[in-house]
Amino acid sequence: MNCVNFNGLTIIPSKIVCIGRNYVEHIHELCNEIPSSMVVFNKPNSAITDVLHFISPDTRFEGEICFLMMNAKITGIGFGLDLTKADIQNHLKSKGLPWERAKSFDNSAVFGDFIPLDAPLESLRMTLHINGVLTQEATVELMIYKPLEMIQEIKSFMSFEDGDIIMSGTPKGVNTYKTGDTFVGQIYSDERLLVENSWIVK
Repeated sequence: MNCVNFNGLTIIPSKIVCIGRNYVEHIHELCNEIPSSMVVFNKPNSAITDVLHFISPDTRFEGEICFLMMNAKITGIGFGLDLTKADIQNHLKSKGLPWERAKSFDNSAVFGDFIPLDAPLESLRMTLHINGVLTQEATVELMIYKPLEMIQEIKSFMSFEDGDIIMSGTPKGVNTYKTGDTFVGQIYSDERLLVENSWIVK
């Protein structure tokens, strides 16, 4: 079973619940429509890794604020990368088919460390630097669906198990990447750095 680190403890999530199309500018950059309701999909435990692999030339990174759930409530926060095989996803979308082949493959959910959440949800901000260049940045305020709305909607049809992770959606700036690239993901509360993780693409 694949696991994540939470405040020095090893946690085994049963699933990762992902929110798609949750930032307007990201929707526009991919020429998608703003959804009329929340877009939700899952990644399995087998997608979890702490190593950022080069997958294929069309694979995109998507940096995200991630929430660790305990007792169906947010307990921890961390930075994650939702990897997406763009060519396959575009084909599946054109046929109206599910996205699992493009989103749920092995090593497609890259996580850093999770820490206890001790800051207001509305204060959260994420940044992603690649090779020293700011590539993605967003705040909870820019989300279409805020964290508590996500939880309420997910719970309306699916149960959380302790250790499950919510990936809250990615802002604009997604792109492909290559072996040797250096990623640094950070989560802030306003200007206070909460957690930082880095990866070199293998």
